[in-house]
Order: sequence, then structure tokens, then C-alpha cells
Amino acid sequence: MPTFSLLTGLFAAGALCLVPGVSAQAPSLAADDPVVLVVHGGAGSLRPGLLSADGEAAVRASIEGALRAGHAALAAGSALDAVEAAITRLEDDPQFNAGRGAVLAADGTARHDASVMDGRTGGAGASAGTMHVRHPITLARRVMEASPHVLLTGDGAEAFAREQGLETVENDWFITDDARRTLEAVQQRERESRGDALVLPESARVGTVGAVAMGADGTLAAGTSTGGMTNKRWGRIGDSPIVGAGTWADGACGVSATGHGEFFIRLGVARDIAARVAYLGETCAAAARHVVGRTLTDAGGAGGVIALGADGVAAMPFNTSGMSRGTITRSGVVRVYLFADEEGGDR
Repeated sequence: MPTFSLLTGLFAAGALCLVPGVSAQAPSLAADDPVVLVVHGGAGSLRPGLLSADGEAAVRASIEGALRAGHAALAAGSALDAVEAAITRLEDDPQFNAGRGAVLAADGTARHDASVMDGRTGGAGASAGTMHVRHPITLARRVMEASPHVLLTGDGAEAFAREQGLETVENDWFITDDARRTLEAVQQRERESRGDALVLPESARVGTVGAVAMGADGTLAAGTSTGGMTNKRWGRIGDSPIVGAGTWADGACGVSATGHGEFFIRLGVARDIAARVAYLGETCAAAARHVVGRTLTDAGGAGGVIALGADGVAAMPFNTSGMSRGTITRSGVVRVYLFADEEGGDR
């Protein structure tokens, strides 16, 4: 049997930037118009020229659409409402590795993971390995608010979703031709591989989605949703549904992560950022840059995070060639970025 391989194309060592914490421009604190929502659509091999002009414009428009959907929800509700609204928008967008359009497991099915955390209460909810819940982030929130548990998986998570009246669909609804082609390419490369290096496709696909929001009362919330890793086997779960690895929110800092999940789990990336704020007195933005630029990079992990502090300053550091991401301020000023060298890309 061929050795299982991880995606080289998406998270290859060659995609890492030489300078730790790429896109690490100093933040500018705008006290009168703070950032209230940050969104990402995944870190990976996205680079100039990989997408057509129309494809690049479509990704930018989708990030802006998620920001505006979250901003509208924030105006009418809470930070949690904004996180859920932004992420559900991206879960329905086949350009991203979450919900419809998510990458496929080795058996050709779409399997989803998600988590959410409320920085006001410390509450958290997550789901993993679901195949029929249309919006995994909504399920994660419902786990937090309507169950005594934090993480539900597989059939049990789906039974809970049905009890809660959440929308379900056939698994085929999530699957796109692009996702099928990506899986076929990875499996072909796996058959041809003689080593045990992890192999992922060279793909324009961006990835895992996430959001961090700050409510009018200064409270923070964060969430992350993903289809995981192409060609995953054995019920593999990454960092996205793991509180402290892929998602974290407390009173001072909110984080959503994207990248090679095994590293984010081992390093407890999201919680580590918040811990540096709590124990070292760093700002959330500075802590995020340190953990991505030093801790994650030095360990050989690829990816990035979005982080938002209670000071209204956002950071979006990553060590890959690209990460679709954006911010919106309280007044509605939107900024969207895709690549590592875009000025202001780590506000």
C-alpha cells in the first residue's frame, strides 16, 4: 500500500518565506475606528499568477463579502453573530476549503470540522468529521450553547445537529469537480511516490476559513471551519476543531488559524498567542507575529493566523506565499489582501 502523504504543494518547505512572520508591518492603532472583524480564507501556495485575473478578483470579492456579512451581523448582534455570519458565507463559497467546495478525503467524501469560542464567557464548541451539516460553524456554536460538551464528532455530531433542527444536505452537495480533480491528482502522485514525504497538490485553491470579531462591548469571539486535508485517512482531524490549536478567544485576544494542522495542534498555536498576551504582557498582534514567525516557522510548520486584540488592532502573519485575508473597521472600511508583499497586509 502506498505511503500516506501530506500535501507538498500547499505547504511545501519551498513555500515558506525566508523572513519570519512575513507581512509583519507594524500595526497602526486607529482608536476612533478600530478593526472589528478579521477574516481569512486560508494560507498556502497562493501567489501572484497562480490565479487568473478573474479568479483573483473573485477571491477578493468573496473575502469582502464575508467581511460585510459579518459587519452587518455585528451591527445587529454580538461578536459571535459576526463570526458565524462571516464563516457561513465562506462555507457556501466553493472557492474555499470549507463547506461546499471543501477538499475530499481518500474515500472521495467531504468531511468537515469547525470550532467557535466566546471570549466573554470562555465557552467553546466544536464538531469534527461531519458529512451532511450544511454549516459546520453553526453546529459548533450550537454545541457550545445547547450541549454540555465542547467537541462532538461523526454520527453523534450529526444526530445532535438534526435534534437542533440544523440544515443538512447530501454529501454530494459539498463536492465540486475541482475537489475531485484535486483528489485524483494527489492520489496519482501518491502512487508514483517512493518516499514517505507528505504530498499535496500544486493548486490555486485557498483553504480553511476563519473569523475573529469584536463586539460593541469590546468582547471577542473567534471561529474556524475547514474540510481538512486532501486525501486524509483514518478519520484524521486537524487543528480547526481543536480549541487552543486552531481557535481561541478570551478577553484580550481572539485567534483563528490556518495551515498544516498537525503543527498547530502540537504547538497549541492559538492558545500560545493568547498566553503570551496574558503572561508576557505583549499585544495580541505582537504575540501573533512571534508565534507564527518564530515558534511555528522554527518548528517547520507552514501557515498563518488572524488575530484581533481588544485594542482593535489586527494582525495577519503567515509564513507561506499567500493567505487570503481582510479586515473591516467599525465604520465599514474594508481592506483585503492575498499575497505576502501587499502593503498594509498585516495591519
